[in-house]
Order: sequence, then C-alpha cells, then structure tokens
Amino acid sequence: MAARLEHEEFAKYLHEKFRIRLNEQTIEAELTEISEHLVSPRQERFSIVFRTSNEMLLEQGQRPFEHDQMGNFELFIVPIGRDEDGTYYEAVFNRLVKKK
Repeated sequence: MAARLEHEEFAKYLHEKFRIRLNEQTIEAELTEISEHLVSPRQERFSIVFRTSNEMLLEQGQRPFEHDQMGNFELFIVPIGRDEDGTYYEAVFNRLVKKK
C-alpha cells in the first residue's frame, strides 16, 4: 500500500520516529513540526520538519523514508538548521488541488 503523504496523515505521527535509508545505513529522524495546512481553491500547502542527530549532515535531496504505520515513501528534504539537539530538515508540499 502506498503511503498517504497528506497533512492529516503526518499529523497522526507528530513526534514519532521515522527512518531515512542511506545505502546500507539507516538514520533515525523524529517528525518535530507540521505547519498549518493552507488550502485555496487551486492548491494546498504545508511543510514538515524532521530532526536527526548531529552525527551526519545530509545534503538536500530525495531520500527514502520508512515508518512503521505509513510505510515506505520518498521525500525531498532540505537542511534548515542545526543546534545541540540535532540537525533539522524540511519537506515542503505545494500541490494543485484535484477538481472533483
């Protein structure tokens, strides 16, 4: 089953652990933030932020994610900051709304 990459779906798993696959390595990432879900007649927008440890800095790019309930999916993430708690990565969703 394909993962539902929707605002409501991510909101269910706020503060849960996800895994980012890097070749033979797996990096743990906590979903720390979900922005407001903005919807207009033509598009929807939201963003999510993950935090990893500071052990490895990932460059921006398409990354394979895993989650026990959501399954496997890919996100384009961008590093947006770093502090003593970890490194933060953002994924932005900006897509057209399907006409019914």
